[in-house]
Amino acid sequence: MSYAAYKMMHWPTGIDYCAAGFITHSPAEAAAFSSLPPTISGPEVDVDSSAARAPQRVGPTPNLVVVAANVLEVYAVRTDAVMGAQDGGTSSLAAVLDGISGARLELVCYYRLHGNIESMAVLSDGTENTRDSIALAFKDAKVACLEFDDSINGLRTSSMHCFEGPDWLHLKRGRESFAFGPVIKADPQGRCGAALFYGLQMIILKAAQSFVGEDEPTRMLSSAAVRIDSSYVIDLRHLEMNHIKDFTFVHGYIEPVLVILHEQEPTWAGRISSKNQTCMISAFSISMSLKQHPMIWSSAKLPHDAYQLLAVPPPISGILVICANSIHYHSQSTSCSLALNSFSSQPDGSPETLKTSFHVELDAAKATWLSHDIVMFSSKNGEILLLTVVYDGRSVQRLDLMKSKASILSSGATTLGSSFFFLGSHLADSLLVQFSFGVPTSVLPDLADESADIEGDPPFAKRLKRIPSDVLQDVNSVEELSFHSNSVPNSLDSAQKISFVVRDALINVGPLKDFAYGLRTNSDPNAAGIAKQSNYELVCCSGHGKNGTLSALQQSIRPDLITEVELPSCTGIWTVYYKSSRGIITEDNEYHAYLIISLESRTMVLQTGDDLGEVTETVDYNVQASTIAAGNLFGRRRVIQVYAKGARVLDGSFMTQELNFTMHGSESSLTSEPLAAASASIADPYVLLKMVDGTVRLLVGDHSNCTISVNAPTVFASSSERISSCTLHHDRGPEPWLRKARTDAWLSTGIGEATDGNDGFSHDQSDIYCIICFESGKLEIFEVPSFKCVFSVEDFVSGSAILSDDLSHTKDAVIGVPDATTVSVKKEETNNIKIVELAMHRWSGQFSRPFLFGLLNDGTLLCYHAYCYDGSESNAQCAPSSPNGSSDIDNASDSRLRSLRFHRVSIDVSARDDISSFTRPRITIFNNVGGYEGLFLGGPRPTWVFVCRQRFRVHPQLCDGPIVAFTVLHNVNCCHGLIYVTSQGFLKICQLPSAYNYDNYWPVQKVPLHGTPHQVTYYAEQSLYSLIVSVPVVRPLTQVLSSMADQELGLHIESDFTVGDDLQKVYTVDEFEVRIMELEKPSGRWETRFTIPMQPFENALTVRIVTLQNTTTKENETLMAIGTAYVQGEDVAARGRVLLFSFSKTENSQNLVLEESIVTEVYSKESKGAVSAVASLQGHLLIASGPKITLNKWTGSELTAVAFYDAPLHVVSLNIVKNFILFGDIHKSIYFLSWKEQGSQLSLLAKDFGSLESFATEFLIDGSTLSLVVSDSDKNLQIFYYAPKMVESWKGQKLLSRAEFHVGAHVSKLLRIQMLPTQGLVSEKTNRFALVFGTLDGGIGCIAPVDELTFRRLQSLQRKLVDAVPHVCGLNPRSFRHFKSNGKAHRPGPDNIIDFELLSHYEMLSLGEQLDIAQQIGTTRSQILSNFSDFLLSTSFL
Repeated sequence: MSYAAYKMMHWPTGIDYCAAGFITHSPAEAAAFSSLPPTISGPEVDVDSSAARAPQRVGPTPNLVVVAANVLEVYAVRTDAVMGAQDGGTSSLAAVLDGISGARLELVCYYRLHGNIESMAVLSDGTENTRDSIALAFKDAKVACLEFDDSINGLRTSSMHCFEGPDWLHLKRGRESFAFGPVIKADPQGRCGAALFYGLQMIILKAAQSFVGEDEPTRMLSSAAVRIDSSYVIDLRHLEMNHIKDFTFVHGYIEPVLVILHEQEPTWAGRISSKNQTCMISAFSISMSLKQHPMIWSSAKLPHDAYQLLAVPPPISGILVICANSIHYHSQSTSCSLALNSFSSQPDGSPETLKTSFHVELDAAKATWLSHDIVMFSSKNGEILLLTVVYDGRSVQRLDLMKSKASILSSGATTLGSSFFFLGSHLADSLLVQFSFGVPTSVLPDLADESADIEGDPPFAKRLKRIPSDVLQDVNSVEELSFHSNSVPNSLDSAQKISFVVRDALINVGPLKDFAYGLRTNSDPNAAGIAKQSNYELVCCSGHGKNGTLSALQQSIRPDLITEVELPSCTGIWTVYYKSSRGIITEDNEYHAYLIISLESRTMVLQTGDDLGEVTETVDYNVQASTIAAGNLFGRRRVIQVYAKGARVLDGSFMTQELNFTMHGSESSLTSEPLAAASASIADPYVLLKMVDGTVRLLVGDHSNCTISVNAPTVFASSSERISSCTLHHDRGPEPWLRKARTDAWLSTGIGEATDGNDGFSHDQSDIYCIICFESGKLEIFEVPSFKCVFSVEDFVSGSAILSDDLSHTKDAVIGVPDATTVSVKKEETNNIKIVELAMHRWSGQFSRPFLFGLLNDGTLLCYHAYCYDGSESNAQCAPSSPNGSSDIDNASDSRLRSLRFHRVSIDVSARDDISSFTRPRITIFNNVGGYEGLFLGGPRPTWVFVCRQRFRVHPQLCDGPIVAFTVLHNVNCCHGLIYVTSQGFLKICQLPSAYNYDNYWPVQKVPLHGTPHQVTYYAEQSLYSLIVSVPVVRPLTQVLSSMADQELGLHIESDFTVGDDLQKVYTVDEFEVRIMELEKPSGRWETRFTIPMQPFENALTVRIVTLQNTTTKENETLMAIGTAYVQGEDVAARGRVLLFSFSKTENSQNLVLEESIVTEVYSKESKGAVSAVASLQGHLLIASGPKITLNKWTGSELTAVAFYDAPLHVVSLNIVKNFILFGDIHKSIYFLSWKEQGSQLSLLAKDFGSLESFATEFLIDGSTLSLVVSDSDKNLQIFYYAPKMVESWKGQKLLSRAEFHVGAHVSKLLRIQMLPTQGLVSEKTNRFALVFGTLDGGIGCIAPVDELTFRRLQSLQRKLVDAVPHVCGLNPRSFRHFKSNGKAHRPGPDNIIDFELLSHYEMLSLGEQLDIAQQIGTTRSQILSNFSDFLLSTSFL
């Protein structure tokens, strides 16, 4: 293996930073939007009634921006308001707070950057009609500002600032590594931002003045965003500062004032009794025009553990200094402080400080302001604390702290508007919480019964399964109460009574400390090849403390089978409803009535009652021919069946009308041959047919008598272009979305509302559009039935990033004429690419926008998301042309969807195969399968695309091979299930596994452990998982100290302690245990079968399943080995234990009881050092205890040492292949040993001489070559090899570097999995292995070997893409992937890894650019795409 590829498969989910800002809309736009009555189309009086007034309290809600490692996401908060009419009805179901019954986060845009985001700030100038922009800081010294651009419906970089490279070397002052990355903060009034680089360099970023834009009137139409104009550097050394802890801008000054918290002379733990007030704050007034910064006030003698500054909002203003044991308020005039526990110290001669009534430590707390005088802290153990700044109008009197409820361990908190806050977390699922001050009891139904309250939350009830169990269960016990504090009642009573309701949760599976590869519950023992992979899942240790969970992750979906039938040569399946006269059941829950199965020459009809019974003989369906499409018309009262020669309309099982397509064919043309239909699309009450000759027919339904008639649209009779595919789009709902994109939108909506008020009962209006793609690649959208063209795109096939209407943007068409020379080269490649299938759909949700899908005949799926952008400058250019006689064009453009645009969305679907134009349709849209909506893509690599929060979650389904037909089924026995037919001819009725949450990169099931999981291993024979869990337990301090120290010392401690209240002190210790867990087969629940507790102060460090050869009986035994260490402080020598356990099954005479696994201890022995890793090597047990590795043989009752090797410091990981051993040391990189049986010795083959803090190690096997992979603490990954014949290996002592790569996350576990063979690879190597890795950010990826030809081709493509693609924030992917040595000496290794994170941009380029780049590197587009899909197939694990 000389070459490797790196690919992320599951992106980071642990949220590092979160912030709130009006990114996509200004506060004024939001306020105008939220003040509209909540879609009540009644008379105006309603707005004044109290029920409709309730939502007004919520006010404009900003966007939420979250950062997870290198992923940036922007969300909008969508609230469900309580309607006036049903106020009594819903309040029993949901916790209604401030007139809101539910809220959820919806994705606006999301980007994966080529660089980890170190710090984030939102630049906001606080005015009503400007938007905020996002400022991001990256490693070393880069800042990028992003603003939302309506024309592309995404973020655009507005400015970039870089202080690296030779010009700025003096800023580093010769240092190479810095304790923390850059930090960026923003002035609350948006006048400037400040970024701290290299520890002591403050960069002031000056914002552009807002009145500049008034010259250009176009700019004022859409609200402008804050922009950065220029920057300059302040060297803080000149201000006599040497250690900066935090800084922030304060409110209430004319010029921006920057307050810096810094430590004058450092102290340390041993000097605290004599020197502890070492911090101070200094306030500087920043004058940007003069570039001066005079100090205006300062305050010294702050505790050494101060770490954070909070600017108090106006009208109070001033600053809060947060320390671990106290909180201090300072302003220019007053100061006061609050002690949090008995460790807080105050300087001599200062007034007596107030103490809290309870003890709390605030180090590492996250804070956000809920109102102008209440700040909420989320402490390090997940408690929520509320601090009230008591203010009498002139000065701050005191600080009041009160305990609130417990919550998650958070990494950031931010307030969203006036009634939501978001807790971002690296260790648990992040929560969106609604809060309300002193709610009158009438609004909150009954808070005592809080469990019923959250379970029945309507948005959750619909999607209850999507919420991971641990969040729900935290919520029930926790968030929901309005809590009363027991402190003295205060005139400011607002903090006393705040109610919380958890409204939404974002899933996080990080940090992945370890994982095991085991079988799923519904695995199929007979599967082979790629289908076998979906038998497995990754069981991961994730989370920490009380948020610790066991997460089961799968890359592919394997549905739960209900029943299967053999059914050869099927070409399509449909389920239809039949609404008889009694229409009692609501539409959402109506059962299907018939299942229609189309075979090659006939059609079967089955009734879907209690069981599926065939009724083919007794119904009037055309059962002698193969069906093309079937569906419901006229509000589910009739069924239409379309076959090649005609169509039938049926009422239940009776036919009411039959049509043949022959005579209509003869009317429109002279020949009287019968014309056959090729495909059909149904949108009530129309059916669009595409005929075999590429023309189009429309069947128009008549609601009054439920009949249909054929209509051949005249628009296409004239044009000679053949149609390659077409579909209907039904735009329905209270306000059809596409109407907003009209030029005359205000006309059409006004009429709509007027008619709506009269009939009253039906709010749903619907427009139907027909989308047609011609063989030339042109896409047009027509209104139905008038067939007036409302939108057209010249070159849809090429997949450009933005689609906009060609007619209304005349200026774009001029630019788009390419040179004649390049055209001829690409002509032949583009000509054979066609769209074979189209679909357009808008899923449920008040704010959802339609998606447009196009399937190309090479298997690419183009996917677009619609948005409105009123490009007013284009109107200005069209206006002058109207007097010039071209009035017909102008009239036509009046009703066009002028402001409709589409932007391309990346979607990971890799079905590379040639699709002929007459295949079965592949895209099936579903609205409810197990509570989810989305689409299913059939074909050779079937894929589920779920639409969650307006984003795609793509999950392949590998378990049944190619799928030819798919439909949904909802009846008594199969609730919201599905039916599909495999290419082998089996019809399967299934349901989605309900335990999994699909709103994640991979489907995930989270099992709460209420402790931190550390390591997990899988025992295949009995399908058991053994994992190490540590649970935090609170113990009295006396007990902790006495057990740690020696006995006689303990007596002294006792006597000292009897004085004072010190007896009540407690200390939290982690108690370790090993749990044996099993995934129960039918139910899918996780059960703890057995628990092995450790002794006090004994930490379990490793657990592994080992196979040892018993030397007395000469048989192999499978045992569980546990390595432990006693942690008793630095005065006691370290020791550990090795424990061996055997598994056995109980024999039961009665067959009523299931077989139970019994775990028994067979061996236990103390060792001198901590036992940090164990492994089995050819029947022997290899133990790393302290700095020594020993090899032991097992006699059945004893372990006897056979050989040993002295490791440098402490072994973190052990890997074994045959008789080779690889171990990673905590500081000294990796060692490669071999074991020789005859001399019974462990000998060193080679080692890496560099110093490296290893995290995980593993062997990478490619055919006959063996490589060694190690990940380190600087987030790199290196691949070494052993080559004793090479000169530079110092006669074989030194491991040589084969490749090195910067992952950008700590890789904590590497797992070797065999790759799947693919047809594309030249060398059919059978034993190729890839490494799947997990990171502490919650990401999963793989490193896999590639052959040289593919590597060279993709590497040259990668070099092209560095320049060819505009990267977000202007980050350079090459510099991101360089090995980061953090100032340590390092010889750069070869660049032998290709990065699929960068290569994935290729598929998002337009067709022309793809062909250009392929031509420049001397290959073809299809060759590159087949390399991509081969790699994806060979790494389709799990």
